Amino acid sequence: MPEEKRVNVPKVVSTRRPQHKPKLGQHFLTSDSFAGQIVDALGDASQSTVLEIGPGRGVLTSLLARRVRRLIAVELDRVLAAQLRLKFGMFPNVEVIEADILSIDFDSLFGPKPGLSRPGIQLKPDPVKVIGNLPYFITSDILLRLFDFSKYFETIVILVQREVADRIAAEPGSRDYGLLSATTQLYARVEKLFTLPPGAFAPPPKVHSTALRLTMAPRQQELGLDGDGSSKDGRIEDSFIEFLKLSFGQKRKTLWNNLKSAYPEPHLRAALAEARVKPAARAETLSLEESAALFRALRANHNGS
Repeated sequence: MPEEKRVNVPKVVSTRRPQHKPKLGQHFLTSDSFAGQIVDALGDASQSTVLEIGPGRGVLTSLLARRVRRLIAVELDRVLAAQLRLKFGMFPNVEVIEADILSIDFDSLFGPKPGLSRPGIQLKPDPVKVIGNLPYFITSDILLRLFDFSKYFETIVILVQREVADRIAAEPGSRDYGLLSATTQLYARVEKLFTLPPGAFAPPPKVHSTALRLTMAPRQQELGLDGDGSSKDGRIEDSFIEFLKLSFGQKRKTLWNNLKSAYPEPHLRAALAEARVKPAARAETLSLEESAALFRALRANHNGS
């Protein structure tokens, strides 16, 4: 039976591929030149595990398969996943997973395996590099998912819509600075690498794309956000992210107006004074240090009441 499937699959691929349309608003990278630059941005991955998000037709996968120790390619589309398995079946270091990247259990994929750990000994997972041409409208969801499991990741190189890249890399006080900027910069150093024209993709999008490199450098300890918290899984950083969401809730509103629904006014007034933040300030004008200081002051006032 396996041999019969191998004979039939190429026929399905050859007849369906021209009609196959990308899902999730994905535009497939077709430029070999840009593909080489994107893979190069990962650095030396010869001894690394690399997670590829949305490999599509395998332009990046073809380069990665020959360069990395282990490649895990996660593709949602069933037809594309089948094509990738056929194309890279002879590469023992390549594993194609047909799944939604937002539902992947990274603890199971990259965490310690049962039977390998010993009592009293914590095994540090090997850092994983991530690469991907992200579907435009779920870019934020994918990044937040990766940050939830940031302990596993070392470097993330992604293609995103240029406007989204501008938001991710924006500095406090600029028009583009917002929740995505603050959250990303809580976990990583951001570099804008280069911009790709629509013609580098098929079908061509209506916008330009930008390659970003995120070097994981979590700032929770530096900002006083490590330790136990009050969120569902007990991490202060999760409570801080919820605070950021509230702060940026309505961008035209002041911090005072965005936060007053969640905190008693006397506590909010005292915390703003302690953090030296003006009530009329807007969230986008605050650095991460200032936002963290206000968050800590609010927690202290709340816990002390």
